[in-house]
Amino acid sequence: MFITKKHVSRRTVLKGAGAALALPLLDAMVPAATAEAQTAAAPVPRFFAGFVCHGAAPGYWEPEAPGALPDELPFIWKPLEPYKDQTTIITGLHATSSEPPPGETGADHWVAAAFLCADKPKKTAGADVRAGHTIDQIIAEKYGRETLLPSIEMNVEDPGSGSSNCGEGYSCVYTNTIAWSSPTTPLPMELNPQVVFERMFGNGSTPEERAARRERSRSILDSLTPKISSLRGDFSVPDRARLDDYTETVREIERRLEIAANASAAAPENLDVPPGIPQSFDEHIKLQFDLLALAFQADITRVGTLLFARDLTGRRYPESEAPTLGFHGGSHHGEDPARIDQFSKINQYHVDMLAHFVDKLHNTRDGNGTLLDHSLVLYGSNMGNPNQHLHYDVPHVLVGGLNGRMAGGRHLAYPSKTISTGNLLLSVLDKFDIHRDSIGDSNGRLEDL
Repeated sequence: MFITKKHVSRRTVLKGAGAALALPLLDAMVPAATAEAQTAAAPVPRFFAGFVCHGAAPGYWEPEAPGALPDELPFIWKPLEPYKDQTTIITGLHATSSEPPPGETGADHWVAAAFLCADKPKKTAGADVRAGHTIDQIIAEKYGRETLLPSIEMNVEDPGSGSSNCGEGYSCVYTNTIAWSSPTTPLPMELNPQVVFERMFGNGSTPEERAARRERSRSILDSLTPKISSLRGDFSVPDRARLDDYTETVREIERRLEIAANASAAAPENLDVPPGIPQSFDEHIKLQFDLLALAFQADITRVGTLLFARDLTGRRYPESEAPTLGFHGGSHHGEDPARIDQFSKINQYHVDMLAHFVDKLHNTRDGNGTLLDHSLVLYGSNMGNPNQHLHYDVPHVLVGGLNGRMAGGRHLAYPSKTISTGNLLLSVLDKFDIHRDSIGDSNGRLEDL
């Protein structure tokens, strides 16, 4: 690491007209000859959770044997092969919190809210909703106190699109968000990448200033150019390169957001794409992930969640290898091998989008490691075989080193129908030095995690 007597605070934010730019971790933020643990370079943990409904194609995601992961991962997980040494696949878990309460019917498609709290949501269609305090928000309460945004919640499907009828006595809120700051406080998940961008970089400005800047097609960096140039003169060559890469990424995301806004404005009236949101799912979710990676890099937030799809969605994915198959319809494969094979291609495509985010973390330096070294990524579903609405043997994967607290390259297999997903959530909290007796329906911790 470059040793310098100059020092820039890790909390430095450059402010201009309608813009505020947090900086990535630079060598100049680390005082010379100081132990890393006492400096801004001390790695802070990040957490991401992604939920996908409708389970996974049976036979396409489970490794054959517990222990070390094979050279070739199962079909659905193949996009994660480059990061296999930091990947843990977990099989056998039982999402009991997603099953109907005793004596009740329904709930199978209305309980995305249970994913991160392992609590059965209260059956109500009114305002008296109740689920559980989710682990992303518990982690954010501890690690988000020093960041601009304690957490970022995102989705890629409009809650008002009619993809779910929110029936059987359950409120739509249970399928519209996976993040709850308390058992009775669901957090909205942001659909529009432009809004996420403005939350990250528009701090300290008025909505009018931000709107005027966008109308003039100006970058948030334009009013900050003198300040950035002044800083560059004091930085080492590696820091200059790091700052240039960071600002170029900001400009590139702005360019993509402008394209999305123009494309949405010109979209046919019958196309359900709100203004400013990419028409392509592929571009939409990658923009959301790129924004979150940027937020992790600049320490704008340390916690993020993303809802890949809403229950009962009939969405098709043209960029996948099953371009005409609707997601929910494909999940009811009737145990037909050919239809299971087609459904598995949607599953793999979703994991490919996750791998896009993991790759961003892997390729972004953070102190003496990478963002992936310092993060934990959790991805999973609350269904196993969706054709039968089974909530046992549900797919989960963990990726990332979490500052040396997670070992990868493993398949952890647990006996079917015996271990609750709540045990996984409790164990994840332990990894973040948050120790509780229980969470949701947990009755212990995951052995060997």
